[in-house]
Amino acid sequence: MEQDVLFAIDNSEDMEELLENQEVQTEKYLLFTSAQLLFGVSSEYVVEIITHHAITKLPLVPDYIKGIINLRGQIIPIVDTRTLLGYSGEHNECTIILNINDTLVGILIDSVLKMIDIEKDSIRIDPAQKTQGLVSGICSLPDKQTMLVFDCVQILNQP
Repeated sequence: MEQDVLFAIDNSEDMEELLENQEVQTEKYLLFTSAQLLFGVSSEYVVEIITHHAITKLPLVPDYIKGIINLRGQIIPIVDTRTLLGYSGEHNECTIILNINDTLVGILIDSVLKMIDIEKDSIRIDPAQKTQGLVSGICSLPDKQTMLVFDCVQILNQP
């Protein structure tokens, strides 16, 4: 009986070299805070970050929709993440404009921190961790912080 051996590792140095040579797939995330929670949003959704833009309030909309803005001729709805998370108070400092399935939406947040590369395999998807449908996963960062993965698509599906 003949067996095919794909490859064999005969010592730990070879194993370390093999692991180093494996390609790690990463994705860029923009880190931000809202209601003292650390979120990351995939950079593929981020269009721009703006501050101090006048918001026009709208009647008869859910309380988490703060209104709309006119950004270079485009009308963009603005969603308050603090309200969606169940927090009150005004600590919103800036707005991240997101492009979600060709729909522009602004989210009010407390602060933008930085852009970071996250290994795709390090994000755990746990439905029990969902926060009002805003979180699709969780990840530990190298600095021992925990990042909640912001679920952009769910912004469009809020009641």
